[in-house]
This record gives sequence, C-alpha cells and structure tokens, in this order.
Amino acid sequence: MRPGRSRATLRLMQIAAILAASLAVAVPSQSPPAQVSVTFADGRIVSRKATGEADRTTGRHARADDPVRIASISKLAVALGVMRLVDQDRLDLDRDVSAYLGWPLRNPAFPGAPISLRQLMSHTAGVRDGADYALALDDDLATWLAKPGAWDDAHPPGGYFSYANLDLPIVAAVMEGATGERFDRLMARLVFTPLGIDACFNWTTCSDRAVAKAVTLYQSTGAVARDDLHGKRPACPGTPARDGSCDVSTYRLARNGAFFSPQGGMRIAMTDLARLGAVLGGGLPGFLSPASLATMTAPQWRFDGSNGDTEQGFFCSYGLGVMILALPGRPATCRDDPFGDGRRRIGHAGEAYGLRSGLWVDPTTRKGIAFFVTAVPDNAPKGMRSVFTAAEEAMIAAQLPREQ
Repeated sequence: MRPGRSRATLRLMQIAAILAASLAVAVPSQSPPAQVSVTFADGRIVSRKATGEADRTTGRHARADDPVRIASISKLAVALGVMRLVDQDRLDLDRDVSAYLGWPLRNPAFPGAPISLRQLMSHTAGVRDGADYALALDDDLATWLAKPGAWDDAHPPGGYFSYANLDLPIVAAVMEGATGERFDRLMARLVFTPLGIDACFNWTTCSDRAVAKAVTLYQSTGAVARDDLHGKRPACPGTPARDGSCDVSTYRLARNGAFFSPQGGMRIAMTDLARLGAVLGGGLPGFLSPASLATMTAPQWRFDGSNGDTEQGFFCSYGLGVMILALPGRPATCRDDPFGDGRRRIGHAGEAYGLRSGLWVDPTTRKGIAFFVTAVPDNAPKGMRSVFTAAEEAMIAAQLPREQ
C-alpha cells in the first residue's frame, strides 16, 4: 500500500476504474452518462450522489430528484399496489384470477389448472415472453395470450420459475377488474400519493415539474433511447392503436393491461425510489400490514437446481415482485450477490434502453441503496462478484465504505 493512501481510498479508486472501463464505449467523453445513487436507512435518506447529464441537448446535469424510466423495478411497485388491495380484501393472492378478469385465463397446455396472482407475481404461472408484451391501445389481452410463445407447455402453473414481463400486464388487468379503475390512476392512488412521491407510469399522473426534469435515456452509441421530452409529455402514453390513433378513452379495463407498461414503465426519482425501499425494509410502518409485507418479501420460489430458469444464476429466489439476493443454502451456480458480502437483500434490478438500475435493502439493518446508471452497452462486462454487470457492482461498491 502506498504511503498516505487508506484501504478505503484504494478501494474507491478501483471502483472508479471498473465503472470507467464498463462505460468506456458508452458515449462521447464530453457527454458523460447520468449516474445517480441514494442510500437510506430506517426511512431516511443518508446520502445522495449524481453525476453526468440528464439531457445532452441542454447540458442539464442529473440530480437525485430527477425521474427516470426505472425498468423492471416497476414490478416491485406494482406488487406494493397489489398488496394494498390484499390488505383491503379486494384481492386474494390464491384465487383464480379469471374471476377478476371476467374472462378465462388458462395455459392451453394445462386447461384444468387455475392461475393465481401469487403465481403471476412470482413468475411461476407459466407465462412466457415469446409473444412479446407490448400491446397496442386496441389490442386485447385474452387474444394476445392465445399467440404461440405466450405459454410454457412443459410445466404446469405453480412450480417452475421463468421470468416473464408479460406476467405484469395480466396483474395490471386483474387490478383493474377488481377495482374498476385504470391501472395508472390506481397506482397513483394506492402507492404514489400515500407515500407523497411524484412518480407515475408512462408519465400520465406525474406533475409538470417531474416531466420537466425527466432523465433522457441514451443507448451506448449515444443515440436517444427514451424520454427525450424537453418538458412535454409524450403525445401517446403507450403504444398507439394499430391505425396510429391514441384516444385513451377507448382503453378497456381488464382487457389490455400493457398500455401503461406495468412491467417497466414507472418514472421515479432515486429519492422517491428510496422511499419505496424504506417500505420494503419495514422502515415505514402502516403502509402495508406486517403480514402482507412478510408475504411479499418471503421466498415464493427458490432455485433447487432444476425448478427454474435462473438466467445464468441471476434469479435464484423470488418473492412477490421482489428479487431475493444471496439466500442461504442456494446452489453454487447462483451468482446473485453483487454486494459480495453474502448478506440477504431484497429488492429488484432493472435493465432497459441502456439503463441499469437497482433497489436493494438489507431487511435486518434496514439500510439500502437506490441507483441507476445510463448508456450501458447491451454486452457490458460482468462484475467480479456476480452475474450483474460491472457497472452495477461499481455503483453498489461506491457506497459500501459509507455503510461500514
């Protein structure tokens, strides 16, 4: 060790080198990608860090309170909404969801097996993304699910895990069927407004102030990928109808589910995402019942060596809309600990449009981190500790000295 340099200093230098290497091919040096992280403990923000540009056109710098399309962490927020409805006795996790939808939901290969919310939210229902999950405004979910590739014909519902984005439009449709409310508005009423956060799905219920602060997502080539808004809401909050029109009043409750992108379309700032993390860690009592929180964050599925597709060890345990990292006793093939310390954490990862994101909470200490990094290449190098990217590991590791 060189004189005058502590272990923490050297560690931070190594982290910086890893992150720089992983993003070296991302964007021109004069336009550094946005990177934001917030740490929290017991419901309060401990630190925040933001670098890079939220909008290269204007040169606006990223801030911790700028909303970004957070990708699959959206699934965790939807699960919070579902569990609020469970607490209100408006949804039952184990009931046949056909009763809420108003039309039969079945895997054609297993027509006698009912499908439940518990299965959909734990990715054990047998739904697959082979039919895609981007429905147009005038698409019908029941018809969509009859397409080839929408179902696993080898495993009955309830046991085999395979991560599928299409699960979430079905969940959104179930929520609409149970309440008679449109998904985006329902999420605002159930989750965002009670927590006092300015978040939304596909920009519909966010404030004008939030829209003005949107983080533009860029591909690793530098091309705009998403949300180049310049202060204006998108002309259509989802995929337009097949004739190009976007009359949202024609959206049919419990018949589409995908239009507002429940699988990945949440826009939220890291300061607000930390508040969702505080709920998950039990730092904001009263939002969910203790029973619902415990159910949501407990393993509904865990890999036993053959009962699921782990995607190279990325998924090894899953709750209800919640990834569980480093669960004790998991097989050696699991590489799901980007922290590298063997501690169980709960939360979710996100990946889309050049963004990598994470919300992770230690349920014992109630300490957590919410972060995103943009312009990450699709073939970004993996980290040294896990199957997560080096960019994600570096964002996490940069905060660890503050937690020790």
